[in-house]
Amino acid sequence: MKLTKPRLALICGILCISIFPILVKLRLTPGLISAFYRMFFALILLLPYVILSKNFKIPSLKFALLAAFCGVLFSSDVAVWNIAIQESSATQASLLTNLSPVWVGIGSFLFLKSKPAPNFWIGTIVSLFGMVILVGFEIFVEMNFNQAFLFAVLSGVLYSIYLLISKNVLSKVDVLSFMTISLTASSIYLGILCYSLNEPFTGFSDTGWLVLMLQAFICQLCAWLSVSYATQHMRATRVSLSLLSQAVITSILAWLFLEEKINLQMIFGGIILLFGIRITFYNKTISLKSFF
Repeated sequence: MKLTKPRLALICGILCISIFPILVKLRLTPGLISAFYRMFFALILLLPYVILSKNFKIPSLKFALLAAFCGVLFSSDVAVWNIAIQESSATQASLLTNLSPVWVGIGSFLFLKSKPAPNFWIGTIVSLFGMVILVGFEIFVEMNFNQAFLFAVLSGVLYSIYLLISKNVLSKVDVLSFMTISLTASSIYLGILCYSLNEPFTGFSDTGWLVLMLQAFICQLCAWLSVSYATQHMRATRVSLSLLSQAVITSILAWLFLEEKINLQMIFGGIILLFGIRITFYNKTISLKSFF
């Protein structure tokens, strides 16, 4: 598979996003307020460069509002995902959130001119099967269909809508201008939400503030500049499915730094998941005829 700039950017984004669950598991700050500072600090880091380099270009009112709406969607996704994790298990919430490729595929089929190729649906089925093996069939048996379940599913839906709309916006707006507008909307939205829910904005340890800065720089700024660039030049369906691989990378990082166990079942599931993603990058359409 040829590693073009968009594909390299996507790989970089996936690596940066994969670090986030490790930082969250340190539990140095509440989940919702960490989401706010992830957006706010990323905006503070981005603004000086955008202003000094004069790279910010004011888009038309329509696309400026859509970029801001993308910021609200992404913030809502993070907020809902955090609530789902707090009220259930991180595994269940992550699994249901990662159903987003299915919603992206359906949304692309209904609303976009570029329809998902057969390889996307085949790769999605294979990848989701790998995800099930990775987390274990018992998770589905024990799954509780409560508010946390609904919030986790909602998180995946919100994220898929974000990807589809941002794909449209990024066809008319450059990545830096898009990120500046969306991060501003995200910061304002999450700031109001945290204030309404009486979340603590201060009182964290020095390590806690350091982790918040790392989340902003690595997991938000670096990750989503890369993912936005990839989304601009690749199919939204392909990007969304590729992001599933972060579950594999996060498992490896958790094994290295948090001493979480990795068994053969997880390794096998991860291989199947990655193989499903690889199918979507196969240019020739896969059909039953190709096997005979």
